[in-house]
Amino acid sequence: MIRSFLFVPADSERKLARSLDSQADALILDLEDSVMPENKPAARKLMQRHLEGLDDHSRWWVRVNSLSSGELLYDLVATVPARPAGILLPKIEGPEDIAIVSHYLDVLEVEHGIEPGATRIAVVVTETPAVVLRLGELVKRHYPRVRAVMWGAEDLSAALQASDPRTPKGEWRPTYEFARSQSLLLAHAWGVEAIDTLYVDFRDTEGLQRHCIASRHDGFTGRIAIHPDQVETINRAYTPSDSEIALARRIVEAFNNGQGVVAIDGKMYDIPHLKAASQLLASYPT
Repeated sequence: MIRSFLFVPADSERKLARSLDSQADALILDLEDSVMPENKPAARKLMQRHLEGLDDHSRWWVRVNSLSSGELLYDLVATVPARPAGILLPKIEGPEDIAIVSHYLDVLEVEHGIEPGATRIAVVVTETPAVVLRLGELVKRHYPRVRAVMWGAEDLSAALQASDPRTPKGEWRPTYEFARSQSLLLAHAWGVEAIDTLYVDFRDTEGLQRHCIASRHDGFTGRIAIHPDQVETINRAYTPSDSEIALARRIVEAFNNGQGVVAIDGKMYDIPHLKAASQLLASYPT
């Protein structure tokens, strides 16, 4: 389970060094939006050097540029030999983008003697108007490399030439709530991690915690972090509490007698509750 994805600009040696102490479940070395165009060649070299200095790459991902940017092939040629856990693919227009990038990865893995399929994909599925309208097409496809589905509002807002995607109360405006819900459903239809978007005010720890807890109850399994200080709050919020785990155990044990409905502390639980409890215990074994 990946609860937290922390972005790290790949062109900043200071931030790369600081990231080594992060408790994030996954760290994303960013070659895209946090790197100016003129700095991208240097960022690729720093990314390679950073990964070469690590014994364990299992937490490390690389956000490449989009297929339409003209930078993607340069990113992949630099990234795949460095053997990260995977890439984060942004700004897709539809299912064909994932298929094309998967084929690129197939070729590069063969060229560099890497196990086929070893380079996973986390994909952002809401950053262009076209892909939001085509999410129904995505659910009909199978992409073995995809490990996580993410969504984001800022790029979609820019594409729509809209203002803040949030209301003054911090709630998502309807278009973005629609995109968020669709990405959540797609992730679970594929059986992969459902990663919620960033919380912009990194100083507002209470607000972040509140939004994370609500997000987990919606069905998201983790969240993007844009600042190291957000990681602890995110990890804690997306980890079931002791009382939740204890209740899940009681539900599973209560069904051992073969009944289809059980009562625990005055509440009725049926088979969907059993499935949810079993999934929780499988995801967080103790």
